[in-house]
This record gives sequence, C-alpha cells and structure tokens, in this order.
Amino acid sequence: MAAESDFKPLARDFYARETEDVARDLLGVWLVRRTADGLTGGPIVEVEAYGGPIDGASHARAGRTKRTEPMFGEVGHAYVYLVYGMHDCLNVVTYKSREAGAVLVRALEPRVGVDLMRARRGGRTDPDRKLASGPARLCQAMAVTRTLDGHDLTTDDELWLAHPSEAWPATDVSAGPRIGVDYAGPGWADREWRFWLTGNPSVSRSR
Repeated sequence: MAAESDFKPLARDFYARETEDVARDLLGVWLVRRTADGLTGGPIVEVEAYGGPIDGASHARAGRTKRTEPMFGEVGHAYVYLVYGMHDCLNVVTYKSREAGAVLVRALEPRVGVDLMRARRGGRTDPDRKLASGPARLCQAMAVTRTLDGHDLTTDDELWLAHPSEAWPATDVSAGPRIGVDYAGPGWADREWRFWLTGNPSVSRSR
C-alpha cells in the first residue's frame, strides 16, 4: 500500500508546456486527494486537452470571464466547473504558447482509498475499476467540488498531482476526438486531443 509520503507534487514547470503535450504526459500520473475522511487516489488513465480562445471546443473561446479565469491564470492550478447543472469536472491549467489552456481529467484507476471512493458514490455496486471512470464519477469519488476551483496543485494540500515512487509500467497511448464537442466545428470537433491508456479498464468509453 502506497503511503502519502510517496506522492510528491509535480513542479509547476511540468505544466508550463503545450497543453496537448502535458495531456499525454499526465497519463499514469497520480491524482491524490486528502480529506478528513482519508486519502484517495490513483493513476490518471484518460484526459482531454483544451486550448485557448481559438479552440472551438474550449471554454476559453468565450474569453476571460469569471468562470474561465483559472484557464487564463497561472499554470498548475485547478479549473473546476459545473456541467449540466449537476456534475463537477476537474481540469488542470496548462499552456505555453497560447493565451489559455487546460486538460480535463476524464478517468483514473482507483488504487488508494477505494472503499472511501465507493462510499462517496453512494455505495455503488460498480466494479472498483469503474468508480472513477468518467469526469463526473471521478469528481464524486475523489470529493472534488468547485470549492477547489483555482486550487494550487503544486502543493500537497488537499488535492495534487504526483509521480508515485513506484514507476508506472510502459503502456501504449491511444488518441481520438474529444467527447461531446460536435458544436466546435471542423478542425476542432475532430481534433484528436483525447488521450487514454490503451486497454485500461478504467477508461470511460471507447471511440
């Protein structure tokens, strides 16, 4: 069983790169959450990259607003938003040559605090591997809410991303179009900025 001390936060310069490059590199990185109830976490297995204002699928296309402020801010922070008026979604702010950018964390493989994740999801009977399979499930299982919007992920305080002391095994990475962005139009709706660990059972869906 991994200990909390095994998970050192990634440095900010990890995020100060092109969004799609960071998205790929986040696969296998651990998302870790500490609450009064205990520690939960696991390796990220699926992500989507979203660019700046020219990306027709990105929230940044609306410009710098109260909602999108974190996307335009310092890299290495969380951008948490509500979708469909009911589900929180976690993004990691990361960009370099663009004005803004973020990576949506779509799924992780539960490894630490699995029972706590299940309790947070209302005692669901889903297999362990599916408890955080999808952005809404992930936020529910990891107790990520909009109170963490703008949270600094480079400190080991409440929520952070880390490389575990035990190296992640080499795995193939697959790429395809992002999900639910048909409105973005040609060149953006079909852009292959969704990345996942090929064959991992915790990936939210296949394409």
